[in-house]
Amino acid sequence: MNSPTSGSALNFSFFLHLVVTILAWLGPFLISWQLMVTVFVLVQLQFMFFGRCLLNEQHDLKEEDDFTFYAYLFETMGFKPNRKLVKKIVRGGLYWVLAGVTLVWQVVLKKEAILF
Repeated sequence: MNSPTSGSALNFSFFLHLVVTILAWLGPFLISWQLMVTVFVLVQLQFMFFGRCLLNEQHDLKEEDDFTFYAYLFETMGFKPNRKLVKKIVRGGLYWVLAGVTLVWQVVLKKEAILF
């Protein structure tokens, strides 16, 4: 099962998930650190308590064979990532790193959030 057709319906939840994922990367520069760090912590708590991303099942993405939303996106673009490594990075530390980037950018470097 190593194809992106392992399932994801292109419904409202898919596009919501895509926007949320993009905002996770752009958010440290756009949105206040208080909100971003809170959201990053909530995402990590979701992984810790549920062991999965709750949005995945809303657009029929099955988490078999270490398949994640990031793996789906990469594979759809033609990349062949190591699914286990992608899952380990995303679920293990990515959002803590993004929270750190947010704090460094806005608190340490005193850069204002662009939007709010």
